[in-house]
Amino acid sequence: MNDALAHDLEPVGITPGDEPVPRPEYPRPGAARQNWMNLNGAWQFEIDRGDSGRERGVPGRDLAGSIIVPFAPESRLSGVEDTDFMAAVWYRRTVTIPESWGSADDDVHVLVHFEAVDHDATVWADGVEVARHRGGFTPFTADLHGVCEPGGTVTLVVRARDSRKGAQARGKQSTEYANDGCFYTRTTGIWQTVWAEPVPSTRMGRPHVVPDLAAAGFRVSVPLTANRAGWTVRAELTSPRGDRVTRAVTRADLDREPTLWLPVPPDQVRPWAPDHPDLYGLHLELRDEGGHVVDRLASYAGLRSVSVRDRQLLLNGEPVFQRLVLDQGYWPQSLMTAPDDQALCADIELGMRAGFNGARLHQKVFEERYLYHADRLGYLVWGEFPDWGANTGGPRGDHQHPTSTFAAQWAEELERDRSHPSIVGWCPLNETFQELTDRFTDLDDVMAAMVSAARLADGTRPVLDSSGYSHRDPRTDVWDAHLYEQDPARFAELVSGLAEGRPFANHGDGTTWSLPYTGQPYFISEFGGIWWDPEAAAQARGDDQYESWGYGPRVASEADFHDRFAGLTGVLLADPQMFGYCYTQLTDVFQERNGIYRFDRSEKLDVGAVRAAQLRPPAYEEE
Repeated sequence: MNDALAHDLEPVGITPGDEPVPRPEYPRPGAARQNWMNLNGAWQFEIDRGDSGRERGVPGRDLAGSIIVPFAPESRLSGVEDTDFMAAVWYRRTVTIPESWGSADDDVHVLVHFEAVDHDATVWADGVEVARHRGGFTPFTADLHGVCEPGGTVTLVVRARDSRKGAQARGKQSTEYANDGCFYTRTTGIWQTVWAEPVPSTRMGRPHVVPDLAAAGFRVSVPLTANRAGWTVRAELTSPRGDRVTRAVTRADLDREPTLWLPVPPDQVRPWAPDHPDLYGLHLELRDEGGHVVDRLASYAGLRSVSVRDRQLLLNGEPVFQRLVLDQGYWPQSLMTAPDDQALCADIELGMRAGFNGARLHQKVFEERYLYHADRLGYLVWGEFPDWGANTGGPRGDHQHPTSTFAAQWAEELERDRSHPSIVGWCPLNETFQELTDRFTDLDDVMAAMVSAARLADGTRPVLDSSGYSHRDPRTDVWDAHLYEQDPARFAELVSGLAEGRPFANHGDGTTWSLPYTGQPYFISEFGGIWWDPEAAAQARGDDQYESWGYGPRVASEADFHDRFAGLTGVLLADPQMFGYCYTQLTDVFQERNGIYRFDRSEKLDVGAVRAAQLRPPAYEEE
């Protein structure tokens, strides 16, 4: 990525006060403005275990404690580290808006962005409700216009409700008091960056960038808050070396989302791929009838294509075997929030060092900064949704029962992430196991809505209806299964029917979970999970799995681990019908000790041997 683009994507922000704040980097790299203010750091904080705070007057007074945002109160870095149930939590902070941002006469709107608040959030500014949002994984915005202008001071109060039970997208968050199985410590309240920016009343929204490799160019749609006669939207594309490639101008008075075509000259075509993740700079301006710049955004784009041909999933028209790793994005000191920006880079680099060229971003909507680093490092990812922990019965009954908020958050995720070139597929659900009958369920309806949303938001990538287990939508572009058989010979036997159109399919005892396979590209999207915990006892006994567990019998030595890993991956690499795999998993997570690395990201085995086992030429790329 060129230096000029990197500079544009790191606007100089304002940090209130003299103390450095955690997570100071710009949180929205796909649509960067120059002026912004980071609101991470110390906030007043109070736990409301009975969710009675409004009745008790909590919004109108100082709170009893403090917390370090953006870390969840369950985490160590928050300064709270309370892992008990919290029906609601409250945040309070008084902020002075920079006078340099303009005045009321300039019609400036001050926006406060919350990148993620778990789960049901309400925001008040000086006692006026300015935003509410349901869903713990996607961003929302509060507009302070009419409440506080530049130069003014405003008190922000946030309430986040997070029930213990009930249908809710939780990902891997435990609904029991303690961690349990592959459920982990909960996240409540603010867990991603809070920040503010000044914007004009008529402004650009997040651009939607669609690469067209066949035509060698980009289609860029720019949503506007209003249309103005005589106004224009202008775009400039720069090459990965920083040279200007092309400019385009279009009217801003006809369409809510004016679209510009930015062709790339033949000598400047640089397709994005894992081994050469070239990115173009994209600079957008909204100008008034006099040609004055009203709004300006900096972004970037990758020129690449994803296509389906028979059982092949192609990148830039070529078969690229996807060696994916399951990444759950937890850290021991900060849970779902990365402790710093470098930690996001480091996890990608750890995966690449072990021989993986991408990841399933599992049961969590990762911070957008992760995708930015995946874009610039050339790491393939699947955009997924954290549906696995939604409980309506206990302790684990009906844990896949979805609600309309699944579809709402999924649409918000698609809008945020669809322009990132590193994303090569969409998968809205995970392990939706239920028997295939003639009775429609809520899950069928929500699955159909989420598949439709992905297709409508982005027609350039394949959609996998559900990772593993039930394939219930006939429109699914990809088929997969989860298979944790630990014996390589038996593993090979189970997956051997793909060439004859009989792929391994997850199913229940005597029941069918999926519609018939119809020849889609196929991969094993979860396998391995080899239980290797060198610090634990050599043999499992009794309830040992509560403290340390993985899939199947624990290997007796590191040498046994490498034999099993090479055997399992070798089966899939040797199958010319298989377009990829996803190994479970990148790191240990709490009691789940089946990672390539430890939970603290230190090495627990020979990573070079893991890499060597994966880098044999795959039969898929030789076809």
